[in-house]
Amino acid sequence: MRVTVCQLPDNVHQLDAEWSRLVEHCRRERSELVLLPEMPFSRWLAASQEVDQSAWMSGVVEHDSWRKALTDLVPAIVIATQPVLRDETNHNEGFVWSAAGGYRPGHLKYYLPNESGFWEAEWYERGPKDFSSIVTEGLSIGFLICTELWFTEHARAYAKQGLQILATPRATGLASADKWLAGGRAAAVMSGAFCLSSNRDGTGTDGFEWAGQGWIIEPEDGDVLGLTTDDEPFVTVDIDLDVAAVAKTTYPRYVRE
Repeated sequence: MRVTVCQLPDNVHQLDAEWSRLVEHCRRERSELVLLPEMPFSRWLAASQEVDQSAWMSGVVEHDSWRKALTDLVPAIVIATQPVLRDETNHNEGFVWSAAGGYRPGHLKYYLPNESGFWEAEWYERGPKDFSSIVTEGLSIGFLICTELWFTEHARAYAKQGLQILATPRATGLASADKWLAGGRAAAVMSGAFCLSSNRDGTGTDGFEWAGQGWIIEPEDGDVLGLTTDDEPFVTVDIDLDVAAVAKTTYPRYVRE
């Protein structure tokens, strides 16, 4: 299976041009699955501690409007998150989209940071503590959205579900890039699944430096198969999903708790 990860600009005014480049890349590389960053189609809402519900709703509308652009990536399955309003409550919703199945909610982000630049617990509510995989077109996909990567018990639980793809859409900074990559490698090994991550890049309106650095990591030894950079913001790798099945029979996945 040919999978694509990316880094997309935090500056939404640059997004149209980068989207066109991503679409061109995916068509050239014959991508079958594309992972986008965390809430990629609006500015980073949780940068300010002061919650602005009108800004949140604008983010919801922007993501809903961009959804029609996902058809540009057909025949690929697309994974990302978006701001949503569910039962009059703000959430960050992981979703899977395909031409055949349309938009399928997959997971509401549960673990929420609350600190400078990342006031997520102020802006939206956690979802239920449900880390169930979602099966789309025969592919088993699980979410660990950004901060959730550090709650490693869920990576272990995903291994028991027979997961093939562990999706980690991120919004993380340049200063902590090495730490996040280490976490992605550990999660791939623990879940016995291919860990994919995409991230924001560039400089935010407040001067914050986003890391970029999307990754594709294999499940047996946590080797990095692909890593995006400023010079190569889109990376596609041909992965063998049977490797994920075999990985779950080997150390340390087989060890009983």
